Amino acid sequence: MSSIVEKTAVGQAIDRVEGHLKVTGKAKYASEFPVPNKVYAQGINSTISKGEIVSIDTSEAEKQEGVLKVITHQNAEKLKTFEEEPAAISTDSIAPVLQDHKVHYYGQYIGVVIAETFEQAQYAARLVKVEYRKEASPAIIFEKNKDKAYRPKESSDYSRGDLEKGLSEADEIIDAVYNTPIEHHHPMELHALIASWENGGVTAYASQQMVEDATIAISETFQIPQEKVRVIAAFVGGGFGSKLKVERQVILATMASKMIGRPVQMTVTRHQMFTNTGMRQRNEQHMRIGAKKDGTLTSLAHETLSHTSINEEFQESCGMVSKMLYKVPNNLVTHRLMPMNLQTPFAMRAPGEATGSFALECAMDEMAWKLKMDPIDFRIKNDTQTDLSEDQPFSSRLLVECLRIGAEKFGWEKRNMKPRTNKEGNWLKGYGVSAASRNSPYKETHSKVILKQHKDLMEATIRMDATDIGTGSYTIIAQTAAEYLKIPVEQVSVELGDSDFPVTPGSGGSWGAASYCNGARAACEKALQELKKKLNIPDAEEVPVAELLQKNNLMEYEAEGSAKPSEEFEKHSVYSFGANFCEVWVDKDTGMWRINRMVNVGSAGRILNPKTAYGQIIGGLTMGAGMALAEQTRVEPNFGNFITRSFADYHVPVNLDLAQIDVIFLPEEDKIANKMGIKGIGELGITSVAASIGNAIFNATGKRMRDLPITPEKLITAPLEPGVQA
Repeated sequence: MSSIVEKTAVGQAIDRVEGHLKVTGKAKYASEFPVPNKVYAQGINSTISKGEIVSIDTSEAEKQEGVLKVITHQNAEKLKTFEEEPAAISTDSIAPVLQDHKVHYYGQYIGVVIAETFEQAQYAARLVKVEYRKEASPAIIFEKNKDKAYRPKESSDYSRGDLEKGLSEADEIIDAVYNTPIEHHHPMELHALIASWENGGVTAYASQQMVEDATIAISETFQIPQEKVRVIAAFVGGGFGSKLKVERQVILATMASKMIGRPVQMTVTRHQMFTNTGMRQRNEQHMRIGAKKDGTLTSLAHETLSHTSINEEFQESCGMVSKMLYKVPNNLVTHRLMPMNLQTPFAMRAPGEATGSFALECAMDEMAWKLKMDPIDFRIKNDTQTDLSEDQPFSSRLLVECLRIGAEKFGWEKRNMKPRTNKEGNWLKGYGVSAASRNSPYKETHSKVILKQHKDLMEATIRMDATDIGTGSYTIIAQTAAEYLKIPVEQVSVELGDSDFPVTPGSGGSWGAASYCNGARAACEKALQELKKKLNIPDAEEVPVAELLQKNNLMEYEAEGSAKPSEEFEKHSVYSFGANFCEVWVDKDTGMWRINRMVNVGSAGRILNPKTAYGQIIGGLTMGAGMALAEQTRVEPNFGNFITRSFADYHVPVNLDLAQIDVIFLPEEDKIANKMGIKGIGELGITSVAASIGNAIFNATGKRMRDLPITPEKLITAPLEPGVQA
């Protein structure tokens, strides 16, 4: 007879339960499923950024061996299109493609070739001849489109108090503009899909972060019932936001399968990842901060100008963090968008917080310098336990503790406030700090548990349509089930990523861990309650689950449960908080710089698995370093295509770019956030990292770097800030 396991499963730094599948190649990603009779599709991209297709000659492509069909706007299936443009898009939006002859951006899909092999499809795609009517002056230059800026929606703006009055009361004012460039996601697994249309419906093996929303988008685009769409995403090789919504390759492959009557696989190339899978938009952020001599903030304005595409609308909410992080009575946050002939941007790596925190936390550092005040003391002085933007208390907020504990671990007391004073040979050494915050959503999640008694072994299987994008969802869900069923983790299996399973919100926005695990918890608790009820056993009495099955004369039992936010949750602002510390060395002659040390402190509720959580923070720090170091996508101003088109010219951090990293999780269980006390952690890891690096560079060199990335040529030519001695 099985006994109750006393050792807790949640909180243990166990290895990933799916790790063996991955290292042995048995974990199947979207393009790896052995679907019989499968053929291949290759998208054809436009070579202009604005204009119309006059003619498309597909005859040469159609003659090639293995080619089954070439689809263009002339013979494509009719799909649902947007009722008005620009259309505000979300994770479940339709994705019409090949519906007319208009071209809105360079790289737009204008056709697709289907062939027996991948190589045949690629070759034939290059033989399609297109004649365009090119329109002059494509709207692709950021600076020349500012007069077209508009407010996308009423909620794009926020204010409290009187900003100008607050600025007039300030003893010191910071007025500066911070720029973050276009960036691209580049997960290791390319976007891919195998679509099989049969009997008026489709089964899609898809690299998607949100299974439920993918089924909605496909069903809406093709105008078929949602129950006719099945999406399977058992493993997703990274997403970072690029796989949150259905992109056009999903619709192209599905359309092709419907038209030729065979399963179709389509994999986006690395070059097409720049033009067809979303990106972070360029953001120009105007910061104005006012403060008294004692460090009290009187006012804060954060005004963001960004771009969107001609026919779709997406806004990165950079000012979100400036509404709630500090106690400031007079606050203004605005967002404006310019339509441009570039592809539609979308959510990327803590959208809003990653970029917005760079501007806010650099501006806070600038104000601390102007006040001759320690930047940690300045932040602590303006701490608040109330979210003034929502007029609600935080469910928990340990930002001050993060700053103080991080300062002690980092050795902040060794920092000299005066720039350019800490030297070692030709190196200038600097120390920087930034505060971090990230909203911790918790969304309704459904889950099923299947209990089986196999000989003397009790086994449990958890099913939900959640996805694992490399963050460890399989592992923490298994730990949760083991915790509440009180059985070893080894006796729990987890099945994810199938739209036939109970519905979850999918992976994104730092809601995964809290939502999935509470869903699994609810299912396990439901099973135990129902089994006990059949035997008139009180809920509070602990009985091994195997014994409950035996006493009920059952070898197998299934139960479904759901979890959702409580009324108390809705009355609070629920955030994770953190602090970043960075030591940077800069060569005073060449402007070359390197990160020597990073310390990250986070308060993110109950840590389900320190090992997988540590991995997420390392990933976030690396992405933050990438923002500061090198990541940018350059646009060719005359033709509208991207100059950066591969990893040869789009640079990301490598091992040599990073250094000693210490990660500290503060003990915290936020039971207002949810019953298990979990908060989001993934996106917290990137938030404000770039600011801590920029602030460290100022401390080292006396130069303020307000434009990312911070390249040696920018650094060497930048002037010293007023008041800094050479």
